[in-house]
Amino acid sequence: MNGRGGRSSVRQALIQRVTNSMNAIDTNVWIYCHDTRDLEKQQTAQKLVSTVGAIVLLWQVGCEFIAAARKLEFLGFKPEDAWEALADMQAMAEKVVMPSPELWPRCRELQKNRSLHFWDALLMGCCLDAGVSVLYSEDIGEGTVAGLRIVNPFARHSLDKT
Repeated sequence: MNGRGGRSSVRQALIQRVTNSMNAIDTNVWIYCHDTRDLEKQQTAQKLVSTVGAIVLLWQVGCEFIAAARKLEFLGFKPEDAWEALADMQAMAEKVVMPSPELWPRCRELQKNRSLHFWDALLMGCCLDAGVSVLYSEDIGEGTVAGLRIVNPFARHSLDKT
C-alpha cells in the first residue's frame, strides 16, 4: 500500500464522519438571529448557529430566508442585510444542498405519512437525502423520522440534549 492510499482512506473516513454528524437549520431559526423583537429567541438562535458544528445549508432555506426577511424591514433589517446574512450562512455551511425532482416521491410519502405541509416534507426529504442527522426547527415538531432527529431549539429542554 502506498502513502497515497493511506491518506485517501483517512480522508474518506473524515468525510464520512463529517457527513454523519451534519446539521441543518430551518429558516425560522436563521430569521430569529436577526429579529430583535424576542431577545430570548434571538440569543438562543445565535448561540445555536455559533455552536452547532457542521452545517448543511438547504437551498430552500436560503430562498425562504430572503423572502421571510422582508418582514424584518421595519426593524431596520434591509434586503441588502438579508443578502449579506445569506452569504454568511453559505460561508458557514459545509455544503449547500440543492433540491432535485428525485426527492418528490420521498416528500410525497413524508407528507402523506406524517401529515406534513409540502415545504416541511421537502425540507425533511432534502435533509435525509443529504445525510443530515439533526434538523433544528421550531415549526415541524420534535422527534425522529427515518434517522433524522428534529429538535426545536426554543423548547427549554432541547439544547441540553444536543
